[in-house]
Amino acid sequence: MKKKQHKRSARVSPKKITFSKGAKGLTAQAGLIPVVQFLQNQGIVELVRDTVNHKRGANALYDAVDAIFLPLVAIIGGARSIRAIVAVWSDSVLCRAAGWLSIPDETTFGRLFRSFSQCHVNDMEVLNHRLRGRLWRKALRSGKSKVSVILSKVVDVDSTEKTAYGSQEGTAKGYNPHKRGAVSYHPLLAFCTETKEILQGWLRCGNAYTSNGVVEFTKQLLAHLPNRTRILFRGDSGFFVGALLDLLDDGGHGYLVKVKLKGLANLLGGQQWEPVPKQAGWEQCSFFHQCTTWSTARLFVAVRMEKPVDPKKAATLFEIKEYDYFCYVSTDNDNPWEVHKQYGQRATCETWIEEAKNQTALAHIKTDDFWANSILFQSAILAYNTVRWMALLSGNKLLRRWEPATIRTFLVRMAAKFTTGSRQQKVTAPERMLYSRQWDEWVAVGES
Repeated sequence: MKKKQHKRSARVSPKKITFSKGAKGLTAQAGLIPVVQFLQNQGIVELVRDTVNHKRGANALYDAVDAIFLPLVAIIGGARSIRAIVAVWSDSVLCRAAGWLSIPDETTFGRLFRSFSQCHVNDMEVLNHRLRGRLWRKALRSGKSKVSVILSKVVDVDSTEKTAYGSQEGTAKGYNPHKRGAVSYHPLLAFCTETKEILQGWLRCGNAYTSNGVVEFTKQLLAHLPNRTRILFRGDSGFFVGALLDLLDDGGHGYLVKVKLKGLANLLGGQQWEPVPKQAGWEQCSFFHQCTTWSTARLFVAVRMEKPVDPKKAATLFEIKEYDYFCYVSTDNDNPWEVHKQYGQRATCETWIEEAKNQTALAHIKTDDFWANSILFQSAILAYNTVRWMALLSGNKLLRRWEPATIRTFLVRMAAKFTTGSRQQKVTAPERMLYSRQWDEWVAVGES
């Protein structure tokens, strides 16, 4: 008699599950504990108190440290509103590990944020620079990165719009290709291409033009970079500003900026063009040109490609060639095609901007007060940079490639059990996890 064969299956019938409450010491975001340890080990509390000159009344329970540290950690955990900041910190394990006895509610947070002014926002910008300098030096000592001693750095500067819904102070109608006619903010950001971090950011009104304030922005940035650092300022046509180029020239810095000029096609059409080697259909040229408001002539480099012939014009007696032009003002004497390719690498900056806006709530958490929103904006910059800094100091190549949302998915939102005993605190994570090595290095960075 033949034995009955059982069909193979990847599933079994689930048994009935009974739910109950009462488990203690559990957390769903154990990966935030290394973040808290990391920031505390870098002296974030003392650094905030020394840098941000914010005083509250003698009876005030919460201070500037709470207003900066709590949103910073919560944003890394995925918070995108003040309510979500409170929700992230409602985790008793996280509070206990971080040393917080109580957390402000939404109303208290709102009052706390509204107690800040423009001078405190300036202090926050300095805080980001000071913390970055401290961590770059640490990365150098540990052998994880030499970014602090690289004398030539590429800095990508760009602006972006962040749509607002409501009547928040400082929002206005301006350039907003995603939500035409909607009010927004128009932040200005500078990225370090070596580490992908935000070197500096300003929250601006929605009707600010791309280059508004860029000269002062760049002066502040240069003042906080390591001594003897030479930057290559890379920006789109919105930063084609003579005063900015004068500033960079005077400091011995480089630039690669797309040209925005009336009559540019006529200017380029009169130049001597030559074919680009091994690039069929492309031509290149370089020349010096002095705009009417400039005090000196500067190097222009350009490439062009012939447009396909319009069938309607193909039968005309005289063939008129049309081109797509790409022109840059540059301090780099490489051939125009290489300059064009280098400018193309700037596209990565736009990816980092989207990561910061969509994954670390940059300019997303808002109140009705502009300076409160600026503090939250700077806190989001610190959150984004903290993820970058921890990945940098881990030395793990995969961690350095991951986006903040990926790190949040695989490392931050980790279930664990928190226990105490013999004057020790212990977090026990699952025995099996998808990225065990990355988890170990994430924890190690927090402890270092």
